[in-house]
Amino acid sequence: MNRMFVDTSCSERVLGPLPKPQRANGKVRMAFRRRDGATHLNRLHQDGSMKVRFPRTSDGIPEAVLINTAGGMTGGDEFGTEVQLDRGARATLTTQACERIYKSTGPLVAVANRIGLQAGARLDWLPQETILFDGGRMARRLEADLAGNAELLISEATVFGRAAMGETVQSGTFRDRWRISRDGKLVFADELRFQGNIACQLMRPAILAGNAAMATVLLVASECERLLEPVRKIIGNAGGASAWGGKLLVRLAAADGFSLRRVLIPLLAELSMGRSLPKVWQL
Repeated sequence: MNRMFVDTSCSERVLGPLPKPQRANGKVRMAFRRRDGATHLNRLHQDGSMKVRFPRTSDGIPEAVLINTAGGMTGGDEFGTEVQLDRGARATLTTQACERIYKSTGPLVAVANRIGLQAGARLDWLPQETILFDGGRMARRLEADLAGNAELLISEATVFGRAAMGETVQSGTFRDRWRISRDGKLVFADELRFQGNIACQLMRPAILAGNAAMATVLLVASECERLLEPVRKIIGNAGGASAWGGKLLVRLAAADGFSLRRVLIPLLAELSMGRSLPKVWQL
């Protein structure tokens, strides 16, 4: 009987090593300045899978809507946004939809965001929720430099699996790092990390007590302490709020993304000083 042996190493030598998986990259850099009593886009650069659009607004304050044309993020993807506001300018940044972090075979999604505000400027950083799927791995950082009396409102919401789809997150990695400075001095730092058995961590009473959605909201502005009591009335038992040294910090927890929005939307409306939220936020 004749036997045939296949030398697989030969094909590997001929074809070479397997190609690396394709990765998505996207970057947006934009700058605004105030002219003739209004804020205008001054510079814009968009690259890769990240785009930005500017819908019309009724009050004339620019609204930048980020769009990830890759349709989500997964291990090895790299994204970043940089926003600069000149003296007295005001703008809002949001996203077209919730960002999705899909399962990774190893590498992390890397997101780096940078904000620079001159004196008298104000930016409302209001992306929609980040949805982490089971096995998703993400490391995100945000750095902001404020000058003089500049003001900054930041909201970052995270949902661990979509409850309506019966999804749960058993394992993965989620890291979020914030560094906020004013006139070169660090005024706020925050570190968040979920890693390994996320399902077990979410059950701990001191973390999310079985909830699957959360949000951190920070307002850096002079006299923001006066908003503390109205904010506490809005959030009720859904979280906690503190105010000190020109900063107001809110932590929220909810069973799912929809329940989280029911509290987050009126909260952001209050902190936006009466300005309507971006239309893409409408339920």
